[in-house]
Amino acid sequence: MWTLTPSSRRRNSASLPELDAGGLAGFVRANTALGASRLVPGVRLYLASEITPLWQASEAFLRQHDMAPPFWAFAWPGSEALARYIIEHPDLVRGLRVLDFAAGCGLAGLAARLAGAARVDAAEIDPLAGAAIGLNAAENGLAVNVLLGDIVGADCRWDVIICGDVCYEAPMTRHIMPWLRRCAAGAVVIIADPGRRYAPDEGEVLARYEVPVSLELEDSCARQVKLFRLLAAP
Repeated sequence: MWTLTPSSRRRNSASLPELDAGGLAGFVRANTALGASRLVPGVRLYLASEITPLWQASEAFLRQHDMAPPFWAFAWPGSEALARYIIEHPDLVRGLRVLDFAAGCGLAGLAARLAGAARVDAAEIDPLAGAAIGLNAAENGLAVNVLLGDIVGADCRWDVIICGDVCYEAPMTRHIMPWLRRCAAGAVVIIADPGRRYAPDEGEVLARYEVPVSLELEDSCARQVKLFRLLAAP
């Protein structure tokens, strides 16, 4: 059985031309079950579980059907910690424009909307992630705008950028960090690091959380997650 790990994320985004938006949403519904965030239990999410077909799928099956690993189907510890911090500190986002970068299931962005953000954009490269974010937003009665594709290099039009567990590999870190540092000159950029080796050791540490996780996702039953505000580029 295939086990999800951050190192698996180097696989490219899925290419699913045969599925329209309705088909993508139908796939998410059919292969997940409604669950809840661990640290913000009021937020309901379409998540994979041990009993769903998605969780039982092997890596060979996903490769055969040209699907990326379903990272959107799990509330990763970085997103959990971000969501909790935002709910505890609503002034961070209230009335502001927020980007949930590499949003996954969209949990952190949903927390920002709950805390009063004026607008939340959730950026993802996987069309199935975009469908999952839309379903999760609808399930919670919240409005989130999905940005599908690689937005790295775009002009920063947000007041706050939240990033949950984005420094899991060297190529990814090299790709995103110069842009995030440029954005930090005019926006608050917060990164959640659950102990990934490529996360920069810089900036103001805002909080630390212990997040329960599944051994099928991580190598322990809990992850210590550090939230820090990124420094702007010199």
